[in-house]
Amino acid sequence: MHNWMRPEPIERTIERLGRLGYDGIEISGEPGLYDVDHVRRLLEEHQVECWGAVTLMMGARDLCHEDRYMRIGSVEYVKDCLTLVSRLGGKIVTVVPSTVGKITPMGSPADEWRWCVESLRECQAHAETVGVRIGLEPLNRFETYFLNRCEQALALCEAVGGNMGVSLDTFHMNIEEADLIEAIHQTGDRLVDFHVADNNRMPPGHGALDWSAIVRALQTIGYQGHMTAEFVASPDRSAVSDREIGDASEAGGGPGMEKFLRDHSTGAVPEVYYDRYAQQSIDHLRAALAESASTV
Repeated sequence: MHNWMRPEPIERTIERLGRLGYDGIEISGEPGLYDVDHVRRLLEEHQVECWGAVTLMMGARDLCHEDRYMRIGSVEYVKDCLTLVSRLGGKIVTVVPSTVGKITPMGSPADEWRWCVESLRECQAHAETVGVRIGLEPLNRFETYFLNRCEQALALCEAVGGNMGVSLDTFHMNIEEADLIEAIHQTGDRLVDFHVADNNRMPPGHGALDWSAIVRALQTIGYQGHMTAEFVASPDRSAVSDREIGDASEAGGGPGMEKFLRDHSTGAVPEVYYDRYAQQSIDHLRAALAESASTV
């Protein structure tokens, strides 16, 4: 499960994951927040592994920015995330190339593609040095204009070279892919990581996606990595909500994180609801896995 959606002490996050039976964490890409030795001890104590990390592309983080020095700083940030994961024994880092929420191009398509390829090649070289694999994640058009579909991510992988792969996310795929299942097949052995939320970005089972079909597709291509829960419970200001979810400003984590959460349409979920959603996520996915296994 991710932890970027909930700014809280890492001790609480890892305890929850262990208690609810999660296998691993895809830790927020904020290397400065974590004492590696302490996090490693927590993971061992609660029998949770670090599967990887996800880059939090906010503020000045942008691998295809027109300013060369912004790109240099962003490359160093991704390298730091790769190093963090390596030190925690993880395997992957999901990279979103451009700033989430950036809606205005800074150059021609050819220029931005070139800037991104150059930046990612430096990141890829470091990834190979530390033994961590990068997965490029397409987001929906309302969060980025740069990388939206698996075919684009596959083309970027080819341009960069090495063992760079793709990270798919069911929420974004449901918006952008003509056929979600076919996109999984198309990605094939390039699939590095798989993020899961339903079509409404709530926990699996709260929406319309066919999780049994999704699991079967992952098994068909031989995917051996984690399915990483990434539900985002949105705030409800109406009088009919059964979820007491507040504004992002109540979640903590500083102004930058508040903006990031607000841009993702999430808020401060009370512990009782967050635990429930986390439990429902793992229960629904394990049920889909069990159903698929029984039909083999």
